[in-house]
Amino acid sequence: MRIAPPALQGLDPARLSGIRRGVEKESLRATPQGALAATPHPAALGSALTHPHITTDYSEAQLELITGVHASPQAVVDELRQIHQFTARALGDEMLWVSSMPCALPAEDQIPIGRYGSSNVGQAKSVYRMGLAHRYGRRMQTISGIHYNWSMPGVTTEQYFGLIRNFRRHSFLLLYLFGASPALCDSFVEGREHELQRLGEHTFHMPHGTSLRMGRLGYQSDAQASLSVSYNSLESYAASLQDALTRPYPAYEQLGVRGVGGDYNQLSPTLLQIENEFYGTIRPKRVIQPGERPLHALRERGVEYVEVRLMDLDPFVPVGITAETMRLLDVFLLHCLLSDSPPDTPQEITELKHNQHLTAARGREPGLCLVRNGRSVPLVDWAAQVLQECAPLAAALDATHHSSDYSAALASARATLAHPEQTPSARVLERMAQAHGNSFTGFSTQQSVLARDALLALPWSAAQQARFAALADESMAAQKAIEAADTLPFEEWRQHYMAAQGLG
Repeated sequence: MRIAPPALQGLDPARLSGIRRGVEKESLRATPQGALAATPHPAALGSALTHPHITTDYSEAQLELITGVHASPQAVVDELRQIHQFTARALGDEMLWVSSMPCALPAEDQIPIGRYGSSNVGQAKSVYRMGLAHRYGRRMQTISGIHYNWSMPGVTTEQYFGLIRNFRRHSFLLLYLFGASPALCDSFVEGREHELQRLGEHTFHMPHGTSLRMGRLGYQSDAQASLSVSYNSLESYAASLQDALTRPYPAYEQLGVRGVGGDYNQLSPTLLQIENEFYGTIRPKRVIQPGERPLHALRERGVEYVEVRLMDLDPFVPVGITAETMRLLDVFLLHCLLSDSPPDTPQEITELKHNQHLTAARGREPGLCLVRNGRSVPLVDWAAQVLQECAPLAAALDATHHSSDYSAALASARATLAHPEQTPSARVLERMAQAHGNSFTGFSTQQSVLARDALLALPWSAAQQARFAALADESMAAQKAIEAADTLPFEEWRQHYMAAQGLG
């Protein structure tokens, strides 16, 4: 069945120029030898709880750098670069790991969980991460990626869910074009069953893999495999999540909220502790108010933007992503928004998971076929069709911005589709073979050093340093204020926050 091309009516320059985007970029702190840093979150970076641009994700050693919302991809890159420059100066001899798959990892229990101070909300963030450790293991949580947040004026909640359904249908294209994690350090899979092939002494890979991060070794779990979330409406999505957030899961009930010594094991014994635990390639999002549950915010005020979650770090770029990549994402998301988007079905949801895993593990394999509406379709043919349908959208964005940048990004994507050796995943394997004896750690360590040195060599003024230092100081003061304002014991606060009525 041919997919109907996107409708262009109503796509006026005012709406196109109103597109906004921002990124959240995760990176591990690594030692010069390519091992996970064991040091606390650097004090010079401020408070991980309250800093607007620099926090931590799962691990104390996993930084998350956050831009503001911008009217152009280049403005996002410019801000992201400045945050990187300040961070690189604060890390001493440590560096940001440029690959999505982690550096050499210590024993499971030696991977440090993020710490956020003594406030109730800070403790909750750490307890949540302890729950993730019990449920999925700490190694899985050290995978890093880039989240691309995107919105356009005049888009209804219903239309955003149509975008999400189409994104899930066609996201294999992004894994093919931008997947950059075809190999990993053997410390990541130690003691686990996997289908990877040995490459170097401490390296496993998939010869035609694109993004092991988004495959069966990435953010997966048997518990969440039981979730079949429908994106046909806010109501169906919210109902699925509410069920997972309130339904006790036997293995987690057995674990208990607290251990025999009183220490917390998790926030809740339910299938999901909180909304963010649900792993998806894209999420509907809404800015929340202090103390508000994300699901409540969505139900009350609708979808405000979408969060694209499947982008690997580009290890050939110091900040992990280029403006050209963001422009292709803009075009792709417009295509998802404006194309006909029929309701999803349980059968299609199963097909999409199959396509995701197949593309992640074997996406560059010649002749590889995916499944669409029960039929086998060559990946390259399906991808070429989507890119062809994107051409008028790229032209419309170029006309709006008086440039040819969007059409150039689309042309680059077409060239990459026609020449698999140009994909980031193929280039990673080629560089590993040429210069690093097929060592993933060797390749990623050198790329991380090159990225750090490139950032430190860029111009950096005393005024820039002072501005970021002030943000760090303000964040420390904000954390202290939150801690001083707490009135409830943590357990009472936890029960109030986790109460089901907060989800409605």
